[in-house]
Amino acid sequence: MWIFLNNAFLSVVAEKGRPDVLKVRGRFPGDIEKAFPEAKVTEGAGTDYRFRALVDREHVAQVMADAVRAIKATNFKDSVDQGWRHDLYLGVWGVMARGQTSRQRQETSSGS
Repeated sequence: MWIFLNNAFLSVVAEKGRPDVLKVRGRFPGDIEKAFPEAKVTEGAGTDYRFRALVDREHVAQVMADAVRAIKATNFKDSVDQGWRHDLYLGVWGVMARGQTSRQRQETSSGS
């Protein structure tokens, strides 16, 4: 699951053989710690995500639920303070907006 917080980008996946643990991955220094300050983050490991930590599944669920409860912004992009991060997120927004338009055209032309 990709999670775009206004101050961190995380990728959360299952940890093989450990149903109570999730692997939280990040691309940028400090992103994991912003959501999980107590996490033991490792760097490297030769994979596409530079940073990773193992976090209790229920703790991940609680932190994400708390983040949802704390939403006050009426526009997510405007809630991102870091200019470089805002620009990256805007790029993702653009790709998804183009995908929506493309998919709409496909649905219209196929009648589905």
